[in-house]
Amino acid sequence: MSQDSTTVPETSRKLSGRRRREIVAVLLFSGGPIFESSIPLSVFGIDRQDAGVPRYRLLVCAGEDVPLRTTGGLELTAPYGLEALSRAGTVVVPAWRSITQPPPTAALDALRRAHEEGARIVGLCTGAFVLAAAGLLDGRPATTHWMYAPTLAKRYPSVHVDPRELFVDDGDILTSAGTAAGIDLCLHIVRTDHGADAAGALARRLVVPPRRSGGQERYLDRSLPEEIGADPLAEVVAWALEHLHEQFDVEALAARAYMSRRTFDRRFRSLTGSAPLQWLITQRVLQAQRLLETSDYSVDEVAGRCGFRSPVALRGHFRRQLGSSPAAYRAAYRARRPQGGAADRMDRPDRPERLERGDRLERAELGEQRPGEHSMPLRRPGAPLTHPAHPHHAPHPHGGADPGKPESDAYAPRLPEQATGRTPGRPTLPGQRERPVG
Repeated sequence: MSQDSTTVPETSRKLSGRRRREIVAVLLFSGGPIFESSIPLSVFGIDRQDAGVPRYRLLVCAGEDVPLRTTGGLELTAPYGLEALSRAGTVVVPAWRSITQPPPTAALDALRRAHEEGARIVGLCTGAFVLAAAGLLDGRPATTHWMYAPTLAKRYPSVHVDPRELFVDDGDILTSAGTAAGIDLCLHIVRTDHGADAAGALARRLVVPPRRSGGQERYLDRSLPEEIGADPLAEVVAWALEHLHEQFDVEALAARAYMSRRTFDRRFRSLTGSAPLQWLITQRVLQAQRLLETSDYSVDEVAGRCGFRSPVALRGHFRRQLGSSPAAYRAAYRARRPQGGAADRMDRPDRPERLERGDRLERAELGEQRPGEHSMPLRRPGAPLTHPAHPHHAPHPHGGADPGKPESDAYAPRLPEQATGRTPGRPTLPGQRERPVG
């Protein structure tokens, strides 16, 4: 359940009699970052009833019997130990000190017991690794900081890791991405418990937006798990990142690694937690994002420079990963940036305009029609794109501009359904072909 969902799943267990829903226990470990640790302390530990925020009762618990040292060498003293978790209706693990170290066994046992007794368990940022180590994320959707998501997926393959979300609410188990996303999740908990007015009042007091749109995609970079550095695939991955402007597919990467396609898929997924096709698409979209921010290339030119065979393919994948069209993303980025940036040069009158059909369509979506430019009928999201000049053409079920080639597969090679993420049973048009990546 993502942060954009309007419904919240019901918790699957009834809270035991000794636990209270208004009690929130925060589990601290030595070496945890102070920012993530302070988020639940501030949200649930301060009385803001004068601002219309219902009061929680906070229990700060030490997760281990050692001095709790945090950022900057500060040493904390927790007033409670693991035994206090038995009274909490919600247990929050703000962060874990190292994704390579196993959490203390006693803390994992306490978390399992709390979950069995109906407590809501929350992991902020790398706290998801503690929940995964306790087995609480098995078979469940979860997220964490995008930089650690591949490692989480590799180490705990039964966890459905989604690095795109700011937070994931799966009823009695909730996880968030890094740092500020912990605030988003804590506000979501307040909204779930006490309604939008209470969450809005708390957001105003904290001077943060009550609900952020989008996910982590805008923050992703080219990072891969540290473990890949010594692997033979590292050279192939580095080559792919340096040649994103060229048109190549996963078969080409497998050939460079001297592996069969099936072996390459398996090795790549074991190292990164992602299928190579999805990783390659994501890297091309990220490159397009950078060019839209820092250059004055048209959308069609950006598509070509990122290895997409057509602007249609770029728009489809860009919208799925970032939630907007390339033109809308560039417009929003310009609005946030000071005037005079590289992207602003696109509006200079001496620049030759490249007004292709796709650019006009996206400007029309933004309400930016230029003098002398004919308007085009717009379609609703998900509606088929019709061709008025050719009424004998039936609307394409995928909404693609080229009959027989759906947007999402404009350059995808043939893959088993589990590798492409394709929904089983999707209709295939006669003569339809799937193009290689790029």
